[in-house]
Amino acid sequence: MMRILYTAFAFGITGVLSGLYYRELTKANDFFDRSASQLPLVHTHLLVLGFVFLLIVLALEKIFNISASAPRVFAWFYWTWTLGVAITGGMMLVMGTMTVLGADASSAALAGIAGLGHILLTVAVVLLFVSMRTAMKNAAKPQEITAGV
Repeated sequence: MMRILYTAFAFGITGVLSGLYYRELTKANDFFDRSASQLPLVHTHLLVLGFVFLLIVLALEKIFNISASAPRVFAWFYWTWTLGVAITGGMMLVMGTMTVLGADASSAALAGIAGLGHILLTVAVVLLFVSMRTAMKNAAKPQEITAGV
């Protein structure tokens, strides 16, 4: 559980810093067209997907003990989700920075890497639901009462 908490915290700090980066980079380059760059979206994506979502998963973990019910699937979820958010946010940061600096950000390679991040997020959501299903099935089972000898 602490790993999820620390990861959420790291994404929260990264999300806040990405907002600061966006503000300062656009101000320094006199770039005022918010819709022309992906930079303003990095802040939101990191905070919602990395911070808020993982705090919700932390609450679900506390309630249903998902990692104990489906340890392998939950571990795969955690690492796939973390990597997916990092790749997606990182590529948005790279492409947004290139746009603000006047470089061409329409590379197929950059789009492919960003797409990989989104694919990882999709796979992670499926893994979360699989592990949640196992945890909820385990929670629904009546507890066996052992007779004292």
